Amino acid sequence: MSWTVKMSRIAEKSKMKLSKPIRQILFALIHDIESAGPVRGDWPNYGKLADGKHHCHLKKGSPTYVAVWVEVDRKIKLVEVTYVGTHEKAPY
Repeated sequence: MSWTVKMSRIAEKSKMKLSKPIRQILFALIHDIESAGPVRGDWPNYGKLADGKHHCHLKKGSPTYVAVWVEVDRKIKLVEVTYVGTHEKAPY
């Protein structure tokens, strides 16, 4: 069974401000989460944070872009992307 990925309102607005290549990388990450789950050890600088939160880098360099997501419900397999943007403003 696949996972369902939702985006928070803040992440949805931030996504629209990203360049097209970064958005495509974000969509690839979301596809991977949907098909294989929230633990993405195969993505660059992936890290599991406290309380079911995860993050990884979408693009290294300057500026570095990251995505942060949280496991909302493991039973129904629901994940919410809570932040997409530059590393400096990431909530972790």
